[in-house]
Amino acid sequence: MIIKIAQLFFRFLFLVALQVLVLNHIQWSGYINPYVYAFFILMLPIETPKWLLLIIAFILGLVIDMFSDTGGMHAAATVLIAWARPGVLRLIAPRDGYEPETKLSPQVLGFRWFLTYTSMLILLHHLVLFYVEVFRFSEFFSTFFKAVLNAGITVLLIILGQYLFGRGNRHERFIG
Repeated sequence: MIIKIAQLFFRFLFLVALQVLVLNHIQWSGYINPYVYAFFILMLPIETPKWLLLIIAFILGLVIDMFSDTGGMHAAATVLIAWARPGVLRLIAPRDGYEPETKLSPQVLGFRWFLTYTSMLILLHHLVLFYVEVFRFSEFFSTFFKAVLNAGITVLLIILGQYLFGRGNRHERFIG
């Protein structure tokens, strides 16, 4: 248990550092800025209680907001995907359900499942984030396009990261 918590803590630190030190400073054409820190919420164990999931999401979003000077926008978007996560997991659950301590990865649950899961939650995160950022509907379509484009790039980076740095054992269960 202590090992799992330590691994989650280091994953948290790594994703926050990656977002704050690298990705926040990359602006492709002034339009694309991937937000991979939300991946931390997606990869928490299935057994994580909803109240704890919401608290962790708030802390994660707040840390990103403090470094990005965005006044709670990331906290709002991250808490929303943490709230929606159990419903999405139920919606796309395998026929037999999830086994205890199943690792949420393409190697364990399949690429198609992982792509669906990641795309749904990252798109929701980005839509909320970008609409809260502009806080008006006068630029509805340009904001929608920006959110979808950024979500696509973020999902691509997450999938690449999973295949480059994820463990390859198909029968692996969650250990970090």
